[in-house]
Order: sequence, then structure tokens, then C-alpha cells
Amino acid sequence: MRNVALIGFMGSGKSAVGKLVAAELGFDFLDTDEKIEQAAGMSIPEIFRSLGEAGFREWERRIVRSLAGLRNTVIATGGGLPTYDDHLERLKEHSLVVCLWASPEVLFERVRHHTHRPLLQTEDPLQRIRELLARREPWYRRADVMIGTEQRSIREVAAQVIHAFRLHTRARA
Repeated sequence: MRNVALIGFMGSGKSAVGKLVAAELGFDFLDTDEKIEQAAGMSIPEIFRSLGEAGFREWERRIVRSLAGLRNTVIATGGGLPTYDDHLERLKEHSLVVCLWASPEVLFERVRHHTHRPLLQTEDPLQRIRELLARREPWYRRADVMIGTEQRSIREVAAQVIHAFRLHTRARA
């Protein structure tokens, strides 16, 4: 295992936890959504507006393929990334894949005021979260490690991710 890849639904804490994990391990931090925005020259909402979800997923595919050569990097993925193509399998080739998990209600509370979440721009965002989470759960459960983020601080979750990474790294040595 050369890297840590964090998967999970929007609002699960991937970016916040990932930055702490990277700092603690002395790794680089990479957010796939930020990488897509840089490569596309547009924000995620702009990509969705101009290219649709299919266009966004194509950018995701390109970024996932570019990650293979990374070392010592914590990768925070977009919430839907592991559910498309062979993205999850590709991440597992070079990373310990850790899923950060929370209930739909907790996720809704965390993201309810975010206006940059195109998939939640509906009349009933909580119901949309429930639907998307139910659809994505089978992929999330295929992670190497699952960590609940409810009622835990970002630091506590980061410590669990680091512990899991160190255990897996030792086991493979």
C-alpha cells in the first residue's frame, strides 16, 4: 500500500480527515474533485451545467487513471467515484481504500447549506441523499476498511485511518 484513498458520501469528512491524515503521515493530499476542476478549468457545478453528469464522470475517469503512479498520497474522492467503471479496483491497486460512513440524516445536516452540491439541488435533498446512499452502499462496503464518522471528531477519525493504514502496511511487509 503506497497511498490511502478515502471514499464515502459527500459530507462524510473525506477532505477534512484526509488533510489531517496526510499531515500526520507526511504524505501529499489530493482531492479528486479539485483535480478535476483544475484540469477542466471549471467548477464542479459548471461542469454539471455544461457537460452534465456524464461529462463529469468522464473527467473522473481520466483523473482516476492518472493516480496509478502516486506514492505517499492521501486521496479524497468524490462521493460517486467508486461506483463508476472500474474506479474502485484501480484505487485498490495502489491504495488502502477507507470508506467514511454516516447516516443519511447526519450527512444531510453536514451538507444542507452547501450550494455547490449539484446532486442535492432538489426539492427534497434528504430523500435524494437516502436514494444515492442506498445505490452507492454496495460499492462503499467493498472498501478495505469502513469507519463510522458519527459522534467522532475529525481527529478521532483521522487517527483510525492512520491506524488502519499502518496495520495494513505492516501486514503486507
